[in-house]
Amino acid sequence: MATYQIISLIVLLAAVFAYVNDRWIKWPPTIGIMVLALFSSVLIVILGKLLPAFSVRLVHIVSNINFGQVLMKIMLSFLLFAGAIHIDAVKLRKEFWPVMTLATVGVFISTFLISMMSYALFGAFQLQIPYIHCLLLGALISPTDPIAVMAILKKAGIPRSLELKIMGESLFNDGVGVVVFLTILEAASNGNGNFSPAGTTLLFLKEAGGGLLFGALMGYGACFLLKSIDNYRVEVLITLAIVMCGYTLADHLHLSAPLAIIVTGIMVGTKGRTVALSATSWDYLGKFWDLTDEIFNAILFLLIGLQMLVIEIHPTIMIIGCLMIVVVLLARWFSVFLPVAVLSIKIKFEKNAVTILTWGGLRGGLSVAMALSLPANMHRNELVLITYVIVIFSIIVQGLTIGKVASRLKMAKE
Repeated sequence: MATYQIISLIVLLAAVFAYVNDRWIKWPPTIGIMVLALFSSVLIVILGKLLPAFSVRLVHIVSNINFGQVLMKIMLSFLLFAGAIHIDAVKLRKEFWPVMTLATVGVFISTFLISMMSYALFGAFQLQIPYIHCLLLGALISPTDPIAVMAILKKAGIPRSLELKIMGESLFNDGVGVVVFLTILEAASNGNGNFSPAGTTLLFLKEAGGGLLFGALMGYGACFLLKSIDNYRVEVLITLAIVMCGYTLADHLHLSAPLAIIVTGIMVGTKGRTVALSATSWDYLGKFWDLTDEIFNAILFLLIGLQMLVIEIHPTIMIIGCLMIVVVLLARWFSVFLPVAVLSIKIKFEKNAVTILTWGGLRGGLSVAMALSLPANMHRNELVLITYVIVIFSIIVQGLTIGKVASRLKMAKE
């Protein structure tokens, strides 16, 4: 099947599932679409017993979609920019230390806790998986995803400051998580499994620091261009060009492209709204990126659901995946509790902040994409299945209950 036909089929399925969800199920769009895709995948597997040719054809189509490349090289830049332009840098500055501490120190804590506990768990099941591969698992599953949870949290009526912490942390730890993962992956590939903390740290600082600096330069350039004209059609086109070309160039320079796009988006969203853009231009620009965000999210969660068709299922690894859900939640709680406890000495946090940040730390498509990008000799099949189990639980169970959790905590406070 040609590329255009595959894209058309994906968009068709996303539209059908979005309609069914909006018309009858009434779940958050991303969760509804993913659940319907999962349900469809199960039906395809069952029908495969009766109509093997039909099942094989669909599995072949899904297997031809390089999910990791599609998300990491194409969709991620649009999703990060669309989320970042709605972050007000002035308000974010007030939450700077909580956001950046959770997005950096929190990711490191979570990565190492998950790696140590998963290494012990693999050993308990007599699986010989090197520790550095467990580090890769910790790095790819630690970043949280704000996509499915933000709309629910707004309805739950949590404080705006806590919303900003969750959104800011999720955006930045997406970028930080990718850098940590790629840094460990490079160390594992080049060092034949030997992990050097000092060398890995230097590589991380180069990619992360370079990405932040490059993003600031792009942001200033974008604001200068936007301020010099007043035509929303051209201004939208400029932002598109910056997102696509800036992400590609940063990636080519071996800088953190996600962090670069996040910084660019925050600068465009803050300076563009107040200095560079007219009210009409900002209205069109905001609506364009909101719509882009919705479309790409629908496609992303559809692809997550359909990935079940091509992931190899192994009973023992499924059991480990279910146990790893508890491991990830414990690591998330500790990686939130420790920074909050330290920062609370001088910064006041919202009541029940640790609980909401822990349960609201959803894992999403980025984790699946990073797992799928692993080479086969790094226990790719095992880590992909474990990651998939954790992500599905996170999106469905945590995503559908975080609103109730936040509401109950609010009622308890009242």
